Amino acid sequence: MTTPALTRGAAPAKLRRVGADPLRQSMLYLAHLLPERADATVMMDFLEDDLREGLDALSDVEEHFAELLAALRPDAVCPRGLIEAGDDLLVQERLELLMDVVMRLRRRLSQAAGLMRQTPTT
Repeated sequence: MTTPALTRGAAPAKLRRVGADPLRQSMLYLAHLLPERADATVMMDFLEDDLREGLDALSDVEEHFAELLAALRPDAVCPRGLIEAGDDLLVQERLELLMDVVMRLRRRLSQAAGLMRQTPTT
């Protein structure tokens, strides 16, 4: 991740480029609002990692539900298929990870809010 100190000069208009990664765009905007300090840079790195990890886990959960719907199609329904579709340890692991990520995000967003209060207004 580009450090927030390096992105501070970016004008907000540059952050609205068409086709830009929305998560990255949000991180750049938040970095623009935080003080230029090492702790802010570290927090931003962790925040971005947590957001990406959570979105990946959420995607896996969504894929699991799509597979469940596929297993329930009239041409696919069979006892073994239903049992296999319902027995997915990966989705359980991803849900546990999501719970952990949500708690970390809550903490990091609180940290970001605190850092924003420390940023002098210009």
